[in-house]
Amino acid sequence: MAGTAGTGPGEIARDGSAVEFYAALPPDVASAALVHTTIPAGTPILELGAGAGRVTRPLMEFGHPVTAVDDSAAMLARIEGARTVRSPIQDLDLPDRFGCVLLMSYLVNYGDRDALLAACRRHVRPDGVVVIQRDTDATWRDDAPREWTRDGVRYRKARVERPEPGTVVATLEYRIGEHRWTHTFTTRRLGDEDLPAVLEAAGLRLDRFLDDDGAWFTARPV
Repeated sequence: MAGTAGTGPGEIARDGSAVEFYAALPPDVASAALVHTTIPAGTPILELGAGAGRVTRPLMEFGHPVTAVDDSAAMLARIEGARTVRSPIQDLDLPDRFGCVLLMSYLVNYGDRDALLAACRRHVRPDGVVVIQRDTDATWRDDAPREWTRDGVRYRKARVERPEPGTVVATLEYRIGEHRWTHTFTTRRLGDEDLPAVLEAAGLRLDRFLDDDGAWFTARPV
C-alpha cells in the first residue's frame, strides 16, 4: 500500500502492521464494550480490518457473532471462534448484510476513504448501523518526538511530516521487552465539517457521536 511500511520481527502485513506486535497486545475490551453498548444484544457484526482479533475476541464474549475481515492471512490465523474472510476491505462483496459494520483503527483516515465507506454501505442492513473510529488529530498537533507507555508497550512518535494541508506521514515505534517494531503510515484529516458530505457520498448519514472527543461515531444508511 502506498505510504505505508513496517519493520521488526515476524511477518509485516501489506499495510505495514506487524503481525507479532498486534498478536502480543491484550484484548481491546474498552472498544468492544463501546460497540456493544451501541447495538442490540446479539447483533451480528462485520468487523473490517480485524487484524489479530484484539476486538474480535471481546465482541464475541459480549455475545455478538463476528465475521472478521482482513487482508492478512497471518493476522486472521490468530483469530479463534469467529468466521474469518481474507479480502481487501474495498473489494469485499459478501452476500450477507449485518446489523452492525465496524470500521475502527482509524482506517477511515489511513485508507481509501470512499472505497472503505462504500464497503460499509454494501454490507449494512437497511435498519443497521455503521460504527466508525477516526483519528482526531491530537497526536499530530506538533512535530516533536514524544514517548508514552500503555499496556506494557513503549510507544515513540519517531517522525512526523506534513506533505500537504490535512495530511500527515508519521512513523511510530513500538517496543515490548527487547522487541522493536516501526510502522510508517499516512493519515488524512476527517473533520466534523467534512463528515456529512463524505458520508452522503457513500449513501450514509451521520447518526451520533459516541464519545466526548468525537473519535467514535455511528452512521446509518440513507
